[in-house]
Amino acid sequence: MQWDDVRYFLALAREGSLSAGARTLGVEHSTMSRRVGQLEAALGLRLFDRLPRGWQLTQEGENLLPQALALETGMAGMLRAASAQHALSGQVRLTAPPQLLNHVLLPLLTTFRQRYPDIDLTLLGEQRRARLEQGEADLALRLDEANTPELIARPLAKVGYALYGTTRWRETRPGERLFIGFDDSLAGMFLKRWLDQHAGERRVALRGNDLDTHFQAAKQGLAVALLPHFLARSAPELIQLDSPPTPDKTLYLLMHPDVRRAPRVRALADFIIDALPNALA
Repeated sequence: MQWDDVRYFLALAREGSLSAGARTLGVEHSTMSRRVGQLEAALGLRLFDRLPRGWQLTQEGENLLPQALALETGMAGMLRAASAQHALSGQVRLTAPPQLLNHVLLPLLTTFRQRYPDIDLTLLGEQRRARLEQGEADLALRLDEANTPELIARPLAKVGYALYGTTRWRETRPGERLFIGFDDSLAGMFLKRWLDQHAGERRVALRGNDLDTHFQAAKQGLAVALLPHFLARSAPELIQLDSPPTPDKTLYLLMHPDVRRAPRVRALADFIIDALPNALA
């Protein structure tokens, strides 16, 4: 049995289809099918039922899933421990919300690159949460506290929000304002709850699930958007509008205890801890 075959088993178990699992690993779906078949042959067990709507774990597959997850965690821990032996060179992977990455962090990284020319960075816009416990990233910036006890979470700064629009909307009576809102896929998001309550019966003329879309639409003067200060202040055409106070969110830096011993990861973490709060002030 090969460890790589277990990776394919886990990807397919998580995604439920060959195509989705293959995308996760960056391979063809035929490779996914072949590698899972190899694992089944090595174990002498059928791990998935091949159904028209997708691949579903058999009872045998369900029984082996905890052991496969333990293997994944153990392998990631071994890689983290090995990475701690390297000097200030090599790759560091950071995941963060795309707007924070593009508008705040990227302008700071010129200084980091000058200071640490042998460290290569991989920056991941966080469309989904990378699993630091499984080694998908070394560091993460997130706008809420970690709910995983295996991770270290350090609060960095408060991120504030307000309603922003062009001059046109400051001159419009509050009762006649149009809003840019969040669609129902973000029903649990605190920004959506606050904006829905504030807008009330007023019209939400545009909805989207991406904050950058809201930002661009507000810049075009289409309607009023609820935006973080760090994003809105990068656009001179936007002004802050009067509104009830909005709750702040805390920005955290997350890392696994193992990777903080790697000098290159520690270097980026220390740089972020020092530079990012001032950039968000």
